[in-house]
Amino acid sequence: MATIGTFKKSANGEYVGDITTLSVQAKGVRIVPESARGNDSAPSHRVFVGKAEIGAGWAKRSNEGRDYLGLKLDDVSFTAPIYANLFDDEGGDSYSLIWSRPNGKRAD
Repeated sequence: MATIGTFKKSANGEYVGDITTLSVQAKGVRIVPESARGNDSAPSHRVFVGKAEIGAGWAKRSNEGRDYLGLKLDDVSFTAPIYANLFDDEGGDSYSLIWSRPNGKRAD
């Protein structure tokens, strides 16, 4: 698992922060609650960099009862989508975007 982003939650419910990997350096990323969900399986959040939408998020709960957002980030410059989870940093007011390699995939 790797931390690829750090965020703060604003008063209006948006998460604002940065995502940094070897190939992505995105500042001012906004994770915005979706006000017009069509159904329960629709994304609960949208992810933006500037005016460009680069992903979606779904509110989830871990087996331990911890709430988090599961994000799918995608852009024409990516070779594949990035899947990551946004967790609150226990005891703080910040949030960490955690990426881990999907099962079955191995870097050689």
